[in-house]
Amino acid sequence: IIGIEVLRFKNQADLLAGLERMVKENKIRNAVILSGIGSVRSYHYHTVSNGAFPSRNIFVKNHAGPADIVGMNGYVIDGRVHAHITLADPDKAFGGHLEAGTSVFTFAVVTVGVFKDGIDLSRVDDKNYR
Repeated sequence: IIGIEVLRFKNQADLLAGLERMVKENKIRNAVILSGIGSVRSYHYHTVSNGAFPSRNIFVKNHAGPADIVGMNGYVIDGRVHAHITLADPDKAFGGHLEAGTSVFTFAVVTVGVFKDGIDLSRVDDKNYR
């Protein structure tokens, strides 16, 4: 890791769109998402729903679902954000692959470790590579 970026998002920001915009503005090509905290007022994520290939996804969307962000991880792969989020409400923790439509409530902070140029992450999320 050659540097750390701390990205902050304010009320009503779309978390995924904000991440994508800041990655582009900061010219981040390859990175690891180290952590995320904050809260959301609505969320949208997907998770796998089966255990055999081909994989199938279930999309979970709650337009009025406040929750705390208790964790975030993932990668920036050649400028593309692949983020997973863990959320919690008073009853449970839940989450999956971050989708558009997750709206920040109080704030969100995402910490990213930026890799040096030349690292190849192209197969990190390749379902066919084993």
